[in-house]
Amino acid sequence: MTFKSLADDVVFKSSNPLDPRLSAFLTDNQKDATVHIWGYPDDEGIQLNGGRVGASAAPDSIRKAFYKMTPGPLLDSKFKIWDAGNLSTQLPLANRHELAYQRVRDSLEKKKFVLTMGGGHDYGYPDAKGFIEVFKRSKKKPLVINFDAHMDVRPLNNGLTSGTPFYRLLSEYADDLHFFEVGIQDHCNSKEHIKWCEKKKGKILYQSEIEKKGLLPVLKKTFSKYKNHPTFISVDIDGFSSSVAPGCSQSWPTGFQAQEFFISLDYLFAHLDVKNLGIYEVSPPLDLGPLTSRLAALILYRSLTSKG
Repeated sequence: MTFKSLADDVVFKSSNPLDPRLSAFLTDNQKDATVHIWGYPDDEGIQLNGGRVGASAAPDSIRKAFYKMTPGPLLDSKFKIWDAGNLSTQLPLANRHELAYQRVRDSLEKKKFVLTMGGGHDYGYPDAKGFIEVFKRSKKKPLVINFDAHMDVRPLNNGLTSGTPFYRLLSEYADDLHFFEVGIQDHCNSKEHIKWCEKKKGKILYQSEIEKKGLLPVLKKTFSKYKNHPTFISVDIDGFSSSVAPGCSQSWPTGFQAQEFFISLDYLFAHLDVKNLGIYEVSPPLDLGPLTSRLAALILYRSLTSKG
């Protein structure tokens, strides 16, 4: 079995019909579902990159917060969630990436909105590849937007690490997409990685610029000309300040704040045609309570409410 079913203790179920939770929208029928969720309980790529492990526990930790949320504005909508559970980690890492790619591509080809949860950011590659393979022939060129403190364009010297997803993506698909790095922090990236990304036509929006002008104004200026372009959004949780997301392998005081990020996420969903979104690097063992897992769950929730 490539994906393991959800454990009962990660899905909160309300017994009060007047107080429904998101778990009420779960369905076993993937064909009828409008949303597909895939979990990657895998931090081997983080370990290979020399980071602190713990992200393997993220998918179920995020689910515990996510399914306990009340539907709010989603209550009267007709959306249904099919949660595929968690990827088995018994196969080698490269095979796991291939399985993730195949599943994401299949869901997108069936016109499902796809949410994924890592695990290491190395899974940004199969998630983005599945997206690009489906939409690279669209009339409007697809966008990949990475919210992150790091470029994650390291070469494959140490294998398929959490630092390599966009090196792999741009090495194969640079001409098939518009690629954006948002929130890049000077102290987290080498000049060589920056030069390489720019050589591959990647656009970099630095955290220093965002601090001066604000995240939303920077995004509006950058993406105003990409109305309704198909889009994949990758969120590495270490792009957030450690004040709101301490539970990750790399955590810095600088970075996004929750409120500014959610306002900006609403804008991207309203302006672009977001097809899938992935969250990576949440590490519950390094967290302060479930703070970072709750932030990740809120990102999933706001993606659903923004998607409508």
